[in-house]
Amino acid sequence: MSRVVTFGEIMLRLGPPGHQRLAQAPCLEVHFGGAEANVAVAIAQLGGEAEFVTKLPPNEIGDRCLAELRRHGVGTSAIARGGRRLGIYFVENGASQRAGQVIYDRAGSAFAEMERSDFDWEKIFATANWFHWSGITPAVSEAAPWIIASAQNCAKKLGLTVSFDMNFRAKLWSPEQAAAVLTPLIPSVDVLVCGVDEARSVFRIEAADAREAAIGLREKFGLHRVLVPERRSESASRTSWGATLLSEGKIWTSRVHEIEIVDRVGAGDALTGALIFALLRGDPAQQALDFAVAASALKHTIPGDFNLVSLAEVEALAAGGHGGRVRR
Repeated sequence: MSRVVTFGEIMLRLGPPGHQRLAQAPCLEVHFGGAEANVAVAIAQLGGEAEFVTKLPPNEIGDRCLAELRRHGVGTSAIARGGRRLGIYFVENGASQRAGQVIYDRAGSAFAEMERSDFDWEKIFATANWFHWSGITPAVSEAAPWIIASAQNCAKKLGLTVSFDMNFRAKLWSPEQAAAVLTPLIPSVDVLVCGVDEARSVFRIEAADAREAAIGLREKFGLHRVLVPERRSESASRTSWGATLLSEGKIWTSRVHEIEIVDRVGAGDALTGALIFALLRGDPAQQALDFAVAASALKHTIPGDFNLVSLAEVEALAAGGHGGRVRR
């Protein structure tokens, strides 16, 4: 399997157990998570080779984060050490009509204070075939867009496939700021992941549905592949989940999964990671799409950011299994 490199910030995730509110919880559960780290873990769990690149503080929390990545099979040899702290975010899971919420405490993190000299991209990409990043990364600091541009330019020079997940976060920057930074970078991307709402708000694409969004993004940026996730939520506890893939001029749609949600954080990253895995092993477009959507449907059932599922579990659901039965 080809080696995938992902680059971004990983944070300490703290949240109340179950569906408690932060105001009432006597303790907080500990996880680690971040978009590109989630993608790397998703690929490694499926049996792929993934390397995650970031900057971590040289303290016990940074060490624990490294150990967690390694425990799930992710390569960490290119992670820089330095800075004062690991970014934190708090997650309060929603239930029924009460929406979940995320609170960030990431200012001044080691990753936000990274410098260009922290990463030798030619060395990092020497044995890689694929590079992945998301729209969260260039939003964290003034230096981040320049570092991303340097990494992507090096990846393209060395012949890597580049994927990008829009992952717009309104708490980090405005749609106008995101468009100004990202628009020059996206034409060099080979695979774009972007929701309908993001296509409308950030890139001003008039789209009534996922198909129109995919076509509009392809025409705007000259892309070969566009993946558009599709979520329709009845409440914070239930959702329908699917996706549309534009690949080499054709449109493919997935099965729609009806899901009882345990934790929706990281579901989009699970989708992206599984699609990368499937494309690298040579799956045709429809098979790759169905595999990716099945993997991300399963992520909704797992607490924490990481999609801790096996290849066999994903393939069984992608093949039409309904799941839920106890395996004996």
